[in-house]
Amino acid sequence: MDAFFASVELLRYPELRGQPVVVGGRNTHQPVVQPDGSKRFARLRDYVGRGVITTSTYEARALGVFSGMGLMKSAQLAPGAILLPANFDAYREYSRRFKAAVASIAPQIEDRGIDEIYIDLSAIPEESSALARRIKQAVLDATGLTCSIGITPNKLLSKICSDLDKPNGITILGREEIAARIWPLPAKKINGIGPKAAERLARFGINTIGELAATPVEFLVSKFGRTTGTWLHRVAHGIDDRSVVTESEPKSISRESTFERDLHARQDRAALSEIFTSLCLRVADDLKRKGYASRTIGIKLRYADFHAVTRDVTLPVGVTDAREIRKAAGECLKRVPLEQRIRLLGVRASGLVALSEADAGVVQAELPLY
Repeated sequence: MDAFFASVELLRYPELRGQPVVVGGRNTHQPVVQPDGSKRFARLRDYVGRGVITTSTYEARALGVFSGMGLMKSAQLAPGAILLPANFDAYREYSRRFKAAVASIAPQIEDRGIDEIYIDLSAIPEESSALARRIKQAVLDATGLTCSIGITPNKLLSKICSDLDKPNGITILGREEIAARIWPLPAKKINGIGPKAAERLARFGINTIGELAATPVEFLVSKFGRTTGTWLHRVAHGIDDRSVVTESEPKSISRESTFERDLHARQDRAALSEIFTSLCLRVADDLKRKGYASRTIGIKLRYADFHAVTRDVTLPVGVTDAREIRKAAGECLKRVPLEQRIRLLGVRASGLVALSEADAGVVQAELPLY
């Protein structure tokens, strides 16, 4: 989906179309209705406190304001941008609508979260561009929102291509076109190569996917380790053997965030706390939406030197509530060293039990999260 949260907000506030709009912040106020019926919206320059952007419109992105960016930094780049609070109930409803619309045409769907799916189209005897247009129209009719679609031989390439012609784009790519259309792109276009990894590749003179593909796998293994080095070599050549997973029994549900800059547990405590809370909220939302409780909650940290650690805790009862997930994940955090700067933080729920089969001990307390 195109700038999903922001686009849902524009359905509610159509007068903001074409303007830079940011969604997020812990203390963001709702718009105030004036005596003449018009609305007065908060501006980024007026925001007080720490917080991060949940999403932004393309007009805001053109000013350098992106999701995950601190609101104080964003205010320096786009002080006049409109600031709206997040409305997750609305986002969940529009997510349900768009997925139902796609499923009416192409039911082989892998759910990747609130605004993204993979679809297996191999069994549908229809020309690709016509099929993409039909899916996009169904989503538009159901939600009033646009989406961008990449149709390729695998999930890796489709993820890249879905982002090449946003918003409202269709990109179709055959394997024989990888060299011409994928290799000139920056290496960071590959999902899994974040800003820090891209910087590290650049130090070796590797800036594009094509340059990564031309780098001997032995060199990559020597610099990044066998697992990551081999993976970098494969994805640069467009190789991805993962299938579209449609089964309804996931082993785990996780959310993670790679930061725009490395964060320190003490110096950036407020920003980390908000990101951590957001991840727990999203995991809780995924659990409830898919109908599961979790008996095991875990965390994942990747430090600035790319070293990663994980910790988990098994609970006496299953949980679905974000507050309980955050409490358990917080206990895991106490068991990892926090002296280094952190580049990635993740929260994972496993030991899943279907809510329909869970015992009465499932914790679903509706308590304030902050």
